[in-house]
Amino acid sequence: MTLLLTLDDGSVERALAEAVDLAREAAVEEAGAEQVGAHVGVSREDAVSASHLFEANVPGYRGWRWSVTVASAGADAPVTVSEVVLVPGPDALIAPQWVPWERRVRAGDLGVGDILPPDKDDPRLVPAYLQSDDPAVEEVAHEAGLGRVHVLSRFGREEAAARWHRGEFGPRSDMARSAPAHCGTCGFYLPLAGSLRAAFGVCGNEIAPADGNVVHAEYGCGAHSEVEVEVTSSVPVAELVYDDSLLDMEPVEEPKTETGATADVETASESAE
Repeated sequence: MTLLLTLDDGSVERALAEAVDLAREAAVEEAGAEQVGAHVGVSREDAVSASHLFEANVPGYRGWRWSVTVASAGADAPVTVSEVVLVPGPDALIAPQWVPWERRVRAGDLGVGDILPPDKDDPRLVPAYLQSDDPAVEEVAHEAGLGRVHVLSRFGREEAAARWHRGEFGPRSDMARSAPAHCGTCGFYLPLAGSLRAAFGVCGNEIAPADGNVVHAEYGCGAHSEVEVEVTSSVPVAELVYDDSLLDMEPVEEPKTETGATADVETASESAE
């Protein structure tokens, strides 16, 4: 093979590129003439093989192509067909990249009866304590809160804190930005224990939208325990009120015309003339 690469003068490459009819015959034999479209190009695989591409008129495979690989053993050897396959083109509809199921699971996917065990080396969990065969040691461990096999690691706590901080009940939510006060000063706020106590708690107000949920200390809503509302009339009342629903109608008299005086004036004017 190395000798062929060294001594090839380009005749093998030309023969492979010109084998369009041979490649089409192989594609037609594989899929039928109605499913093999126009020749769209040829790509070199290596020094002794190339692949011819034809449009695939296959229902449901828009943008796919028939790829026919041809090969030649040398300048004096004939060109033969190696394989015929259906491959996606640049505009083909293809399935998304495969993602393992354990990486596809999202919050809210777990349903009733579903089982989702954690990974063996889950970085969010660390051993809580080493189990003992002494009942007295086990009892003390349970009383001290160490009765679990695993607890959250520092990484797990930081990941949970970041998720809650940017969540629906975090300080940047729309409800928190319009609240009159923060949860940290509310009487219904139940702080968590441990290292998350300073920033998170549980809402215990059944009227609040976050009731029973973990909330950030800087979250807030309109159901804060110290909210006071000034009770005033919802309709503004002026100091002086005019009742214009009833109108007093006064008739207007027309001015009287003195006809006698006007006639005397006209007569006097005529006499003077």
